[in-house]
Amino acid sequence: MGLTFASEPVSVRTPATSANLGPGFDALGLALTLYDDLSARVTESGWTVTVTGEGAGELPGDETHLVLRAMLATFDEFGERPPGLAVECVNRIPQARGLGSSSAAIVGGVQLARGLVAGGLRRIDDEAALRIAARLEGHPDNVAPCLLGGFTIAWSEPAGARAVRLAPASTVHPTVFVPAERGYTASARAALPAQVPHADASFNAGRAALLTHALTSDPSLLWAATEDRLHQGYRAEAMPGTASLVASLRSVGVAAVVSGAGPSVLALTQVPADFHPGTEWRAESLGVDGAGALVKGSMVELA
Repeated sequence: MGLTFASEPVSVRTPATSANLGPGFDALGLALTLYDDLSARVTESGWTVTVTGEGAGELPGDETHLVLRAMLATFDEFGERPPGLAVECVNRIPQARGLGSSSAAIVGGVQLARGLVAGGLRRIDDEAALRIAARLEGHPDNVAPCLLGGFTIAWSEPAGARAVRLAPASTVHPTVFVPAERGYTASARAALPAQVPHADASFNAGRAALLTHALTSDPSLLWAATEDRLHQGYRAEAMPGTASLVASLRSVGVAAVVSGAGPSVLALTQVPADFHPGTEWRAESLGVDGAGALVKGSMVELA
């Protein structure tokens, strides 16, 4: 028996995310209150994507777009594709800045597909949705907070990605510093060595554990908890402006880190009012998103 597809559009709001958070390389992530708004409806034929905002005029408008690719991959998990899809994206998350724009697109696509199928949220539960999204993204550190909200710890097992969600302390108020220039995860990963000293691995294990406590229970420890020796130093030469801003913020006691693969910078503690990052940076004070990527639509509500 075939699937029943929604006759009305469904929508999803996907949060920006910041991964790594300093020492939690490829494991820790935080959902932020900056969003892309996506909607999709089933059509009689064809695959189309309309983009406004970030990426308009640059991103593809066909099935090669990440949102549609994720939707089609999810429909394949259901075992059936609809005859056609029309997707609309209102993008606010900066592209290629280390704020999870690709994860927002992937998670959004998975959620839209789930919402367009009768009983889709039961047929593919959140754990399965995370596995699909992580498989498409290649690692789970951004897709986990985007899907689940809050502060997440993600890891991979033979069956796929898994994650747990924790609630950050109410006094954690992130600030992001976004540059005009772009950065790309593939080139950032290319800067990392194949091996690191055992002492550095041990250092980061302790700091990542401390960061979990600091973010959820004692933000006064965030400066020490965000120290890293596994990736930020190796990437500094390719992103000198980012490395300089992180160092400047930390020199005045701010728990600052590279956001994801950069080049954006994330501050997890209050930035002094007289701190000036420079004209090339746009500072934005954000909250922590606690809901994740919730899909809405008549069929979802009836389910």
